[in-house]
Amino acid sequence: MASRVSQRGGDLLGGDLAIDLGTANTLIYARGRGIMLNEPSVVAVDITTNSVVAVGAEAKRMIGRTPDHIRAVRPLQDGVIADYDVTSEMLRYFVRKVLRRRGALTGPRIVVCVPSGITSVEQRAVSEAAYAAGARKVHTISEPMAAAIGAGLPVNQPSGSMVVDIGGGTTEVAILALGGIVASTSVKVAGDALDTAIVDFVRAEFSLLVGDRTAEELKISVGSAFPTSGPKTAEIRGREVSTGLPRNVAISADELRKAMDPPIVRIVAAVRATLDRCPPELSGDLFSGGIVLTGGGALLRGMDARLQHELGVPVQVAERPLDSVVLGTATVVEHFDQLHRVVVDGHRR
Repeated sequence: MASRVSQRGGDLLGGDLAIDLGTANTLIYARGRGIMLNEPSVVAVDITTNSVVAVGAEAKRMIGRTPDHIRAVRPLQDGVIADYDVTSEMLRYFVRKVLRRRGALTGPRIVVCVPSGITSVEQRAVSEAAYAAGARKVHTISEPMAAAIGAGLPVNQPSGSMVVDIGGGTTEVAILALGGIVASTSVKVAGDALDTAIVDFVRAEFSLLVGDRTAEELKISVGSAFPTSGPKTAEIRGREVSTGLPRNVAISADELRKAMDPPIVRIVAAVRATLDRCPPELSGDLFSGGIVLTGGGALLRGMDARLQHELGVPVQVAERPLDSVVLGTATVVEHFDQLHRVVVDGHRR
């Protein structure tokens, strides 16, 4: 009976939410109910009336296909808020979609993850956007900490753990021990940079214009970071630069790997730089426990093999790489009243 009363009280107070506010996708976990939303972080805006036309999956379908007065935008760039007003509208829409109930006395308590390299101004913008969406209390958690918790790493143990979270706008690298971040690196190179590299390569090599959506599809279907046994070729449909006419060309997996190599090299360099700052006492733990990859970039074929080849450290992909950050944030939500402050609001104190 007590648990029922407690749950009912939580409902009246608006519930608790964990939010992975990502550059590419937003995921929301509701306390006691699981992941309730996973949609693209895209908003379609009518620039004549400055009103929101569509949000999420519906808005993403409009990218590159809208009339002049409608603009489909991604309000988060490189892991941080680029357009505060649009982000607030998007977050408000997502929160209401998850709660879907009337009669709550106040808004939900929200824990939202932020990149480890975020500035205080950028972090404040995230918190204010969550408050604008109706939250009654907002906490933040460092993205690599959330990813490590969601991947099941023993972050509270004295042994060292290492996570590499390759998202849409940023790659977060961190070594963790005793509930805190020992060393970390945040670089604005991730899935979006891979897509841009493909767009630029196709234009330079084939004189063909393609969009980011086509580049993303190529990355998923044929792309790889290391030689693999996957698909060898793909067909590209785009617009020829000189004539403006549509044309099809074939691109090989080797060519795509060459196209994506510059941003991948920067990701590898970020991981190496973090390893260089690892205390000697924890280095042995990393060689035995290895590095865990999370985020959408972890699904790129051969990314784990590439890192292992370059660094000589065992690398494995998390069981649920796309959900690791929100699941780690959800752990904070599920233990809101018991969890030690060391995890919430950033680094070890």
